[in-house]
Amino acid sequence: MNRRHPYPSEQVSCRFFLATLLPRSTMKKTLSAALLAVAVALGTAPFAQASPSAPVAGKDYTVLTPAQPVKAPAGKVEVTEFMWYGCPHCSEFDPYLEKWKAKQGTHIVFRRVPVAFRDQFVPHSKMLLALDVLGLSEKLAPVIFDEIHVKRNYLLTPDAQANFLAKQGVDKKKYLDAYNSFTVASELKRVSQMAQDYKIDGVPTVIVQGKYETGPAATNSLEGTVQVLDYLVGQVAAKKM
Repeated sequence: MNRRHPYPSEQVSCRFFLATLLPRSTMKKTLSAALLAVAVALGTAPFAQASPSAPVAGKDYTVLTPAQPVKAPAGKVEVTEFMWYGCPHCSEFDPYLEKWKAKQGTHIVFRRVPVAFRDQFVPHSKMLLALDVLGLSEKLAPVIFDEIHVKRNYLLTPDAQANFLAKQGVDKKKYLDAYNSFTVASELKRVSQMAQDYKIDGVPTVIVQGKYETGPAATNSLEGTVQVLDYLVGQVAAKKM
């Protein structure tokens, strides 16, 4: 499978970093030109809305060797999304993923794993992990993506995060305590190692049962990605994979 991402780690970081520095009018023109150049350079077009109905190993998904250990209990399938709040494609993919998760119900065990390709984006990883501690990461993911990518409030400091989250009903002190906790610091090290073990080089990347990797970069389609996830989860649940 071609694992090049439409916006690999450095290009995603560059796009986000430009957005934090440029006025909005200038930013739109600059990003439009930059994104067109990236698409041409990588040979990718904007994501289509269709994907082949029969996913193909090596094309629509990759079989990882070795497979990584999973924690899902018997009878459930583990689905892990490696993501970054500042990633534009993670934001674009999220509504599709949310709808797909709702259809899966308790059939899967889902978790987001934050990836920071640059040190200045570690606060985003810690925000997700702190919200995990508070049991709020899944509930608040859509509004966080909206705050960053639509409202251009980049949430790159714990205080900015706490102030925003307080408007969502999150206790500011509890959030900052979680953010600065030993638990979050330890988990940050663990998920960083996890990303290395999976050789994550771009986001969003989705892993099914520690063994099957897919994402919009593989399917070239947001809707197609969830179709591949349907297939992989179904095959694993039926013990056909």
